[in-house]
Amino acid sequence: MEIYDLVVIGGGPGGYLAAERAGHAGLKTMVIEKREFGGVCLNEGCVPSKTFLNSAKVLDYANHASNYGVKVSGIATVDQKFVVERKNGVVKMLVSGIKAQLKRNKVTMVNALGEIQGRVEGGYAVKAGDQTVVAKRLIIATGSMPVVPPIQGLKENIEKGVVLTNREILDLTEIPNKLVVIGGGVIGLEMASYFSSVGSEVTVVEMLDKIAGPTEKEVSKILQKSLEAKGVKFNLGCKVTAVEGDGVVFEREGKTEKVSADKILLSIGRRAVTQGVGLENIGVNLERGAIVTDDRMRTNVANVYAVGDVNGKIMLAHTAYREAEVAINNILGKNDVMRYNVIPSVIYTNPEVGSVGETEESAKAKGLDVKCVSIPMTYSGRYVAENTALDGVCKLVINNKTNTLIGAHVIGSYAGEFIVTVSAMVDLEVDIENIKKLVFPHPTVCEIVREAIFQI
Repeated sequence: MEIYDLVVIGGGPGGYLAAERAGHAGLKTMVIEKREFGGVCLNEGCVPSKTFLNSAKVLDYANHASNYGVKVSGIATVDQKFVVERKNGVVKMLVSGIKAQLKRNKVTMVNALGEIQGRVEGGYAVKAGDQTVVAKRLIIATGSMPVVPPIQGLKENIEKGVVLTNREILDLTEIPNKLVVIGGGVIGLEMASYFSSVGSEVTVVEMLDKIAGPTEKEVSKILQKSLEAKGVKFNLGCKVTAVEGDGVVFEREGKTEKVSADKILLSIGRRAVTQGVGLENIGVNLERGAIVTDDRMRTNVANVYAVGDVNGKIMLAHTAYREAEVAINNILGKNDVMRYNVIPSVIYTNPEVGSVGETEESAKAKGLDVKCVSIPMTYSGRYVAENTALDGVCKLVINNKTNTLIGAHVIGSYAGEFIVTVSAMVDLEVDIENIKKLVFPHPTVCEIVREAIFQI
């Protein structure tokens, strides 16, 4: 059997980046992917959904052009078939780029199911399609899949094509008249935003009393108000009890209600893919269905690492990227650890939401002595110049004991682009007085961070 320094099982963000970094460092590397290289993120998640959302943003601008002094004849509409074709083109180009980069770094790519057979002399036996190789080290990066709860009628309607997951909805070439979204998290909200913009009557059914999960409450309320202004209806604090061919049945305060639908998006979360990988053959520990890892991405088994959604920590592509780098650095003998408290998150609705670190609620729950400042986005000249809906905010959370920024939450244009600036401040634990000395270009929306700092 051929021996590899590293075998990566899974070719999504964490897997392909780990393989690329390992190959670049001179390790003989193989990456095995059972479906498409790029994983869920590139093929049926992050990237394709953003092509959809950009089309919706252009459509919104066109239909509200008069707000900016631009005259447009008639009403702009979307060509959904073209949107899907364009999405497929974007995905194809980026997948090709990933493969080219792996090839450039001399990584062996295998398009097959990867399964760990067990321990052998020199490492671990891994079956990759019709061949078996020996891996001195392993990185498990098998990702996640949608959670399908035992709701009456759910599986049957998935089979009928009435209920869709994030995979199928991004291939819809016709706009449903009525779309019900089960789940008010990031994926559900982004798709609600898109389909409401292109003409669907959208209803979101969410079990919690707020949308966007752990997002700062103030920001969450503004986002809900913004989406409601576009026609999205929200049923919060509701438990779905059944899915029927023509709608969703749910309970609210002990009463049963039903909302009709042509299509239903199931978006209530994802779970790690750990079955069929052969983890049990080498004794890898699992907890709640996910692989247990430390802050160096090590499992309980020597020379076996896990990165990305499969470890169940923070299911975001950029988290997987960083985890991949941490794993490879430790394999190469470089001391590196993950810091999950500084992972930024973005909701790519219109307006965008960017968040990092502690919210006011989470900080107080941890017993931290904090102060918060929240200012309207109208403190930014560029924001006012480019927007007509002026209800965005920037909220900062400061640790009184250390006088450092430990959280930031923004809703408004470009939030997803400049949240990394704030993430760096949180990560580096920069003193507030030093942040005040930073120079932001003017006029930019990100100046709002500086404005907020000076309100403290």
